[in-house]
Amino acid sequence: MSIRHPQRNLSRRSLFKFGAGAIGTGVLTAGLGSNLLAAEKKPVEEDITPDKALQELLDGNERFAKRKRRNPDQSYSRLVEVAKGQKPFASILGCADSRVPSEIVFDQGLGDLFVCRIAGNIATTQQIGSLEFGSLILGSKVIMVVGHERCGAVQAAIKGDPVPGQIGSLLEAIKPSVESSKDKSGDKVENACKANILAQIKKLQSSSVLSELIKAEKLKIVGGYYDLDTGEISIVD
Repeated sequence: MSIRHPQRNLSRRSLFKFGAGAIGTGVLTAGLGSNLLAAEKKPVEEDITPDKALQELLDGNERFAKRKRRNPDQSYSRLVEVAKGQKPFASILGCADSRVPSEIVFDQGLGDLFVCRIAGNIATTQQIGSLEFGSLILGSKVIMVVGHERCGAVQAAIKGDPVPGQIGSLLEAIKPSVESSKDKSGDKVENACKANILAQIKKLQSSSVLSELIKAEKLKIVGGYYDLDTGEISIVD
């Protein structure tokens, strides 16, 4: 018995010391974690220009394609911040394709992008209205229409076979671009996809709201083509 008691007391003292150390380590870790979360957040530019907004998108995509993502604005503190309101610096009209998620391929986070996704990245009345809201009310400085390599909607529009339900409405919107690009040399799907991107840009530019913002140099509308194999986005003009 005389041997066991000192061991037990020693064990309790050691446990107490370990617990205190663990608490101290936890506080230190929490502090370091907070610093890391703060470091990952991008500086806010209230007066960002359309050119700077576009460059931010392209820089983010370059990080993604080179596997150097920073994953900015994805912390819990950012979630709390944007819960109070949003001010996205850019808008994306992209395809609904599951392989092209905007926040990932542009290396952005919560509250950074105002995203509209639809098969074939077509500018419907509702999509245009949404992007008008994103630009005029929320302050987005650039709209990028993003099409992508081997787009299924474009391929179906080229093929021209009957389709069920409302799928045909999507293909009808793409067919003019298929027709306008059919005599170009090179890959037919890529040509039609890029022609479709430009056609949707024209639709957006015809918006009275967006055109006024462009004239006032508060907005830029551009096209982007996403390479499924490399993750790179190239400007379409």
